[in-house]
Amino acid sequence: MPLREIAGPAGRLECLLDEPAAGRGVGRDGLLATPDASGIRAAVVFAHPHTEYGGTMHTKVVYQAAKALSRIGCAVLRFNFRGAGASEGAFDNGAGEMDDFRAAVDAMAARYPGAKLWAGGMSFGSWIALSVGAADPRISTLIAIAAPVDRYDFTVIAQNPKAKFFIHGERDEICPLKDVRELYARAVEPKELVVIDAADHLFDGKVGEVSDAIEDLLGDWST
Repeated sequence: MPLREIAGPAGRLECLLDEPAAGRGVGRDGLLATPDASGIRAAVVFAHPHTEYGGTMHTKVVYQAAKALSRIGCAVLRFNFRGAGASEGAFDNGAGEMDDFRAAVDAMAARYPGAKLWAGGMSFGSWIALSVGAADPRISTLIAIAAPVDRYDFTVIAQNPKAKFFIHGERDEICPLKDVRELYARAVEPKELVVIDAADHLFDGKVGEVSDAIEDLLGDWST
């Protein structure tokens, strides 16, 4: 699918939409031409890792996560934060990226009226997605891959009553698993944590297991 764009608060945001196989046709803007929530499990916005460390919507885990979610019936919008790829603007260390994520959520909500909304991300993107998702009453489900809980404040997220799904590498050298386990222990239900054996922060050689975990965790999830 060719690259598309949505309007962001700092300018155009480069994006791609992954639809379920049974989805309707795609319009010239890269999103659904005839929005219809029927048959769509959820409309998901998925955020990429830290821009200044090479994170983009094409990061392998982000790509495979989007494909896995689309296989279980979700429409998934992944996009480049301001300053990444062809997106306009400059990296803003979190605040601006949260505004970008909100713009992406608004775009999906407009395209899929009545559909459930989920928020997800990898690493830095998981902090952005879960922070916005916890505060937005439209979003029901939060998905965090390689959550950097030792670098950003996830306390409010952990205490949020929305469903929280965590996927983490056993040998994550950036965000130690022990810190994720500690946060998870304090987090309120509903929650799930999947640990990928011997996986590092980027899940090198283990990306397929991340896809499997997403399908296992969320394949029957309906909230």
